[in-house]
Amino acid sequence: MVDHYLDPDCGYCQAQAHPDEKHVGDFGYLVGELPNSVVVIFNEQSHPGRVIVANKKHVSEMVDLTDDERNAYFAEVNQVAKALHKLFNPDKINYGAYGDGGSHLHFHLVPKYEGQAEWGKPFAMNPGVTHLAGDEAYEKVASDLRAELGI
Repeated sequence: MVDHYLDPDCGYCQAQAHPDEKHVGDFGYLVGELPNSVVVIFNEQSHPGRVIVANKKHVSEMVDLTDDERNAYFAEVNQVAKALHKLFNPDKINYGAYGDGGSHLHFHLVPKYEGQAEWGKPFAMNPGVTHLAGDEAYEKVASDLRAELGI
């Protein structure tokens, strides 16, 4: 049961309203929900395993959360990061939260590898490259993440 406002124009909110729909807006593939967040595979996979962890509440800033809500959300961001480390074994995970292109609080978690393009630099938000082809490939990553996250 959803106990907070869901914006009808927001992909992250609609992922909560329609959890059986695997496509999240035009940008992602639903992994599932944790108690305080929604986990989405970003369609653009030039960095394999790139995901988004969106807070369930439709807020645009961390300051819009209570201390307890913020701490619970970041514990889940950490939980997803641990799953990515286990599944993808990256040298580093970059975290990106910009928010000026969308009004729902979310973080991009981007596994990176030494020697790979963009190592030592910020990742390109939308480089226009998609390395996973089709729902079957997205579902394999989503299934692995669900198993690791216990969802």
